[in-house]
Amino acid sequence: MKDLIPHEAIEQKIFMIRGLKVMIDRDLAGLYGVETKYLNRQVKRN
Repeated sequence: MKDLIPHEAIEQKIFMIRGLKVMIDRDLAGLYGVETKYLNRQVKRN
């Protein structure tokens, strides 16, 4: 079973930009344990 990521670590990676909460693709890929290019490819496919 994978280790859980602390809630505080995730909150630090969320930014407010123009009133919206966003995460940088690099940080999101790190949470899922994949490379950024594979995450972006899947986003484009969906």
